[in-house]
Amino acid sequence: MNTLSLQLLIPTAIHLTSSRAASPSSLRIPSPSILRATLSYGSQSVENQTLEVLEWRALCNQLSPFASTSMGLSATKTADIPVGKSPEESMTLLDETAAALAAMEVMEPRRFGLSEILDLSEIVKRAVSGQLLTLRELCAVRATLTAASSVFEKLQRAANTDKRVTPLVEILEGCDFNATLEQKIGFCIDCNMSVILDRASEDLEIIRSERRRNMKNLVSLLKKVSTRVFKRRSRLCVAIRATHKSLLPGGVVLSYSRVGATCFMEPKEAVELNNMEVRHADLERAEEMAILSILTSEVSAAQRGILHLLDRIVELDVAFARASHAKWMNGVYPKLTSEHSTTLDMDGGDSASLAVDIDSVQHPLLLGSVLGSSSGGGNLFPVPVDIKVESRSKVVVISGPNTGGKTALLKTLGLISLMSKSGMYLPAKNRPRLPWFDLVLADIGDPQSLEQSLSTFSGHISRICQILNIASENSLVLLDEICSGTDPSEGVALATSILKYIKNRVNVAVVSTHYGDLSRLKDNETQFQNAGMEFSMETLQPTFRVLWGSTGESNALRVAKSIGFDGRILEHAHEWRERLKPEQEVERKGSLFQSLVEERNKLNLQATKAAALHGDLMNLYRELEQESRDLEKREKALFMKETQKVQEDLSSAKSKMQKLVAEFESQLETVPADQYNSLILKTEEAVADIIEAYCPKDLVLTEEEEGYRDYSPQAGEKVIVTGLGGKLGTVVEEPGDDDETVLVQQGKMRVRINRKDIKPLPRTKTSETPNRSKRQVSMKELGSVLQMQSEPVRIETSKNTLDLRGMRVEEAMYQLDMAISGRESGSILFIIHGMGTGVIKELVLQRLSKHSRVSRYEQANPMNHGCTVAYIK
Repeated sequence: MNTLSLQLLIPTAIHLTSSRAASPSSLRIPSPSILRATLSYGSQSVENQTLEVLEWRALCNQLSPFASTSMGLSATKTADIPVGKSPEESMTLLDETAAALAAMEVMEPRRFGLSEILDLSEIVKRAVSGQLLTLRELCAVRATLTAASSVFEKLQRAANTDKRVTPLVEILEGCDFNATLEQKIGFCIDCNMSVILDRASEDLEIIRSERRRNMKNLVSLLKKVSTRVFKRRSRLCVAIRATHKSLLPGGVVLSYSRVGATCFMEPKEAVELNNMEVRHADLERAEEMAILSILTSEVSAAQRGILHLLDRIVELDVAFARASHAKWMNGVYPKLTSEHSTTLDMDGGDSASLAVDIDSVQHPLLLGSVLGSSSGGGNLFPVPVDIKVESRSKVVVISGPNTGGKTALLKTLGLISLMSKSGMYLPAKNRPRLPWFDLVLADIGDPQSLEQSLSTFSGHISRICQILNIASENSLVLLDEICSGTDPSEGVALATSILKYIKNRVNVAVVSTHYGDLSRLKDNETQFQNAGMEFSMETLQPTFRVLWGSTGESNALRVAKSIGFDGRILEHAHEWRERLKPEQEVERKGSLFQSLVEERNKLNLQATKAAALHGDLMNLYRELEQESRDLEKREKALFMKETQKVQEDLSSAKSKMQKLVAEFESQLETVPADQYNSLILKTEEAVADIIEAYCPKDLVLTEEEEGYRDYSPQAGEKVIVTGLGGKLGTVVEEPGDDDETVLVQQGKMRVRINRKDIKPLPRTKTSETPNRSKRQVSMKELGSVLQMQSEPVRIETSKNTLDLRGMRVEEAMYQLDMAISGRESGSILFIIHGMGTGVIKELVLQRLSKHSRVSRYEQANPMNHGCTVAYIK
């Protein structure tokens, strides 16, 4: 806003003032010098001033204890954390915070290994500038690359367990972990010992080998002269008395002891070996420098990938810090909207009629100071406030007493708006809803400057001028005590003009004031909304609660009376107030306000009773729900116990049946042909004994079974063989007078069954197989029971059984093809595919129907659940 803009605002303000406003001639227009000083006030941008006023850096510092890396710690300390530049970016940051919370449920944050990642920015900078990196620095590069890759792998595993962690995986997706560089450093350097390995280069390996050989010869030579070997002037030597140095003719004296009694001499024979050691040491050092130079150039070449990886690591670290911060202050996920309009809420409610809908929000810095104090819960928590801005409102005017919480409310709204943009959870209840603001601009506090000769009023006007210059239709503007510090009539006029000017130019503007006339703007403008800070008439103290839709009273005279002001002063003040406000407006508004307070107290009492009743009902509901769960648990436990008993009986029967089949197979090979019938009868009796043992006669019969008690099957009659899993069979031989067994044919199989295990077909639905009896035992292990003498025996054994359960589709089909190919002609293959989802079963049936070696197949039935029988050509 320039000087002309300010001059244009003044006449508009004059036109909008009430009848009590001063005349145009009484308005004091600032002089040009004051205007120039006003427009040049402050070297900082208004955005930075806002961040300073709202204490954004202090809030970012709350994240510092939760950072795992030095880079994350630096970012939170300097308030250099990610801030969404669009609604989509802010939503992405919020999703990352939610994902970090989900990951913390799967695994503790420290177990992801972020703390093992080092800040490599200075190391990379040195490498790019051509400085030779040290072993320690190269090992730091390797350790960081390894740790970053490990973090990515752990996040992927966590995402496989919980899909909510996927946004964290996406942060590191596409990053270059420079595995080749990490492997090269690990190949060349032993980071535990901080030495370059021999295998780093062929030349280095040769040099070190020759050096070790030369050193061995040198030490061996010296030890022939003396058992003690010393090193002086980088050369190995021996110590002898100075008076005996003639014993080493041609030797070189390297040094003497401090008193001169001992002489350190290099024997003549060791001179050349020492010279060789020096040359080898120089060659080794040069080769090591070459290796370090190569690795340094590799780090320099990977500069872009490493720095990009570090940026993503910082983003990941800050996401975990935000998540830990959210748990620390019990924050909730905010819902951001991109437009200042009425839209339906995602939860189905119509809370979207409010542009800002926040319940019980607490100032995060005040809350953090309480949570972070040593006394903990002993301190008083900040008073939670509700923030409700209607969707049609663009300007909210908040009035109320001094120290009533107006400024704290403005700072809270500004701070939580910045928090939601940065992906941080809010210290509120339910699901906070607020617009996404591109800019948060605030004029809060006293901006006076003695150096620039600016008064409080001039400082405020300067900052408001800057705000109006950069604010957009998506901005949040916060103005505390708008246009205070000057003549009230002029202040009201200018404030009215400013508010009318910005109502169509910002998303939301919230202003606090003691000017009662500003609260009347709502009467004629739907884009204005009033709010008042509550003041207790009983205690003469503010309650710090916000009454949305009403106005607050300053109550300055009541406060002065409670302090103990002189009664005569207060009496004169009352007289002046009556003269300034016609028709006893104060008393009328006071009584109206008092009646509203009483009505609100009644409603609060009713709400408390309703809440208590609701609580009692919820407690009763929880008790009933708990009892229901207990009943379900007992029912499940009983069912599991019975199931376990049945499984044990079934396992026992299966074991006995398998043993019987094995004995039958072994005897079948040795018994003469004329004894087949007796062997078969003996085996049938054993089968009947097993069935009778696990199907007791004393079980209660159903009404249908009672009707079949005296049933006698006839030859050629179709019957249901309950002893074979309810299969349909044909009676071959009727039971005799003294015989309780019946010879039944089922397919190609003939078996003798007890008469009580035979039932006639139902009279109503003869085409359907009856349901299995409750007392029947699964006979799948019996497989294809013995056939008569003329047909081959069809018995399921381990050699003709293929179990596909638990296999993948490709593996199962491969095993099936191999099994069919390996079977001889005329044999049977039992294919166990289980029940499950039926995928393997469907594929098995498709493959059998098309296979050239399969003549036919029998699908799974009540006798052999989950098993298909294939007949090989």
